Amino acid sequence: MNLLYFAAFRAVMLTGTVSAAAELLGRSQPAVSRLLDKLEAELGVPLFERRRGLVTPTSVARLLLDEIERAYVSLDSLKSFAARVAEGESSRIDTAIMPALALGFLPRLLAEFQKDWPKTKILMHVTVSARIEEWAASQQIDFGLAETPFRRSGFRIEHFSDTPYVAAVPSDHPLADKSRIEPADLVGVPFISWASVTSGGQLVAQAFRTCGVKYEPAFETTVSFVVHQMVRNGAGVGLIDPYTAISESDARVRIIPFTPTIPFNVALLRPESRPASRAVDALLDLLASQRDAALYSLPR
Repeated sequence: MNLLYFAAFRAVMLTGTVSAAAELLGRSQPAVSRLLDKLEAELGVPLFERRRGLVTPTSVARLLLDEIERAYVSLDSLKSFAARVAEGESSRIDTAIMPALALGFLPRLLAEFQKDWPKTKILMHVTVSARIEEWAASQQIDFGLAETPFRRSGFRIEHFSDTPYVAAVPSDHPLADKSRIEPADLVGVPFISWASVTSGGQLVAQAFRTCGVKYEPAFETTVSFVVHQMVRNGAGVGLIDPYTAISESDARVRIIPFTPTIPFNVALLRPESRPASRAVDALLDLLASQRDAALYSLPR
């Protein structure tokens, strides 16, 4: 099937008329009409209703446009890669990282990476896991790090880590001397937890219910860094992810294992049609080695 057919169809859908589509494509109006006729003939279904020179899209046309737009996103990704190759292999890496890893862990790692790849530019989008999944599915990034689970397809999922959440306790708090924190220890203590819309929030609430302890957080947030800062300032006791615990090491906050274990499940997302590069592979290798070294330092 000729890609020109789809280009003509998309132009008509975007502009609303055959004449405007012809102007957009730099072709004559009869030429665009012929391309539309050929596309309909190959598909075997009408895409437009034609009345008095006007074209009205059918329901099938609207469905087809959705598929074509997804294809154009992939083509844009390939164009971007070609441009980067023209500038020099791996001149840019596009990433999307969840805040837990982006606010402390990744910046130190990227500074190390730059020593060996000084000409490689890195764009790091810091956003929520759902958006990272969306961008990976539409092939807009080289890789992403996000919390499971996922609902879309179009990318490979590789296990990154499942080291559990840990308790963050003010160093002068009565609980600071415990070797392990449990939900029962937090009764009557201002508890800083995750918002219910997050995977972490749902898992924490379930852990409290399993232990028969009423779940009544005094504060809720969607970012571990905020929990750590509140604990540091004496607002209460909280649960944070292991990467924030490592990156925000502070004498005013004691990190203690939490029971029952709540895994912080992070996955690496690799878009299926996004071409790989040596720089991306090198960055991922460094990421894995730094992860292992950092997580090994956590209390167990």
